[in-house]
Amino acid sequence: MRTFGVEEEFLIVDPVSGSPLPLAAGLMRLPPDGQAVHPSAHPVLAVELHQEQLEVITHPHSSLAGLAAEILAGRAFADSLARKVGARIAALATSPLAVAAHPTRNERYDALLEKYALTAREQLTCGTHVHVSVGSDEEGVAVLDRIRSWLAPLIALSSNSPFWNGTDSGYDSFRTQAWNRWSTAGPTEVFGSARAYHTLVADLSNTGVVINPDFDARLSTRHPTVEIRVADVCLDARDTVLIAALVRALVETAAREWAAGQAPDMVPATILRQGAWRASRWGMHGELLHPTTHKPDTARHVISALYDHVRDALDEAGDAAYVEESLQRILSNGTGASRQRQAYERNGRLADIVTHAISLTHQELAEYLPWGNNSSRRTQKPPAQGAI
Repeated sequence: MRTFGVEEEFLIVDPVSGSPLPLAAGLMRLPPDGQAVHPSAHPVLAVELHQEQLEVITHPHSSLAGLAAEILAGRAFADSLARKVGARIAALATSPLAVAAHPTRNERYDALLEKYALTAREQLTCGTHVHVSVGSDEEGVAVLDRIRSWLAPLIALSSNSPFWNGTDSGYDSFRTQAWNRWSTAGPTEVFGSARAYHTLVADLSNTGVVINPDFDARLSTRHPTVEIRVADVCLDARDTVLIAALVRALVETAAREWAAGQAPDMVPATILRQGAWRASRWGMHGELLHPTTHKPDTARHVISALYDHVRDALDEAGDAAYVEESLQRILSNGTGASRQRQAYERNGRLADIVTHAISLTHQELAEYLPWGNNSSRRTQKPPAQGAI
């Protein structure tokens, strides 16, 4: 069973005005409340590019239930620190209110801000990064080559950033648009080998522009993992768990294809970028690019194709029932982008979006853990083929 872990980035916000607050460095220095941490998890916190953000990092897990528990514990732990100074943590991929962000001062971030100027100063965006273990760089690059076409649906499923600079952007994931201003952001061409991957990374570094490539998916420089970076931070923690399950299944499926000698889809990265743009613009409400035909198709058909593609891996991990139910829920109820717009439409107040987001970020643990204490879902019969 491949291990996997999640990094979630959150906004630190004023619970009344909804404005982001530059408090990350101070929160990192606060003593934790022992009661705030789930007994089976010890969340790790980190600062990000701006002081209005806080990152929560899980440990590696082999079970979806264990990962879900730590995701929730991490959200609760970060929020418990924010509460000490009158703030809250909100799972919003962009701030609904206009904000002049305050940079985190260290050597790495100072270099980013100096080089990328306004792009870096405006990059107050929060994503979900999923790490999945691989056996070697060669296997990792083979995985990167074979998951490229399947990443755009993850943008649609996680879309949670419709507002930007105080207005509705018209996009379900405007974070994707803002993120793609980095020079190496977006999909990549097929690499073909670990050597080719590392050569490209070195060549990019030698241009003097790139500090660390921001590919949609890449080899981690610190862990024996591939890192998939396309998702918004999810308003609903259940959606974070869903994205993690799908990513692990994509990695496992791709590794099996490579081991069986199946060649990757050679579709150009320029076409994949159009798929990401569609997912960013309309989320689950419009047509997406189908991952095998690369032509527009309904979101339901695309998500069904994704589910069927990774079905065997989900079954073997015991995750199929949870994923199927979660996909049905999103298809019926929408994503975080939908909920943000609904919160705004009630009274036309941007602050209401943030208040609503705070409550959804921190719903009760029992509401989210469908496995119970005995992981009963692992023994359930998987849903029928084509159930989505």
